[in-house]
Amino acid sequence: MNPEEKSRVEEVPIKKRRRWHGTRRGFFHPKHPEKYEGNVKNIIYRSGIELRFMKFLDDASSIKQWSSEEVKIPYISPKDGKIHRYFVDFKITAEYKDGSMRTSLAEIKWSTATNPPKLPKNKRKTRRFLNEVHTWEINKAKWEAAKALCDKMGWYWMVVTEKSLAI
Repeated sequence: MNPEEKSRVEEVPIKKRRRWHGTRRGFFHPKHPEKYEGNVKNIIYRSGIELRFMKFLDDASSIKQWSSEEVKIPYISPKDGKIHRYFVDFKITAEYKDGSMRTSLAEIKWSTATNPPKLPKNKRKTRRFLNEVHTWEINKAKWEAAKALCDKMGWYWMVVTEKSLAI
């Protein structure tokens, strides 16, 4: 990590950290704070791929505005049938080559989380498998609600994975 990047990224202090094994968390400090919609002092990344995407949004000249977890969407959870709030990872406004402006909502996920879980080879429904199914169903409900909002607003919806970021 070069010194310039080091000043832009601040790890979350130990007392404020939740115990998420294997993930990076911290505060992001953009080089171009004028592009950020929301509180610039409270931009939190919850994984390495979110951090990488934030750096891309901050550096890309075609990105005119962006925000992180500022858009909340109500959705009905398949677990309990109640209304919950979904905070979309990113809202992005970009200018395209033809001069048009386009707003998109983006969710950052590992590619393994973008497909339904597969039953293990031994065909046993283990606790891990059932948790993956539960997580998949909740993500699917969130993404359907986000897609419906995007259709209503004339926005675009995308799920960004480590493969699309070339990690």
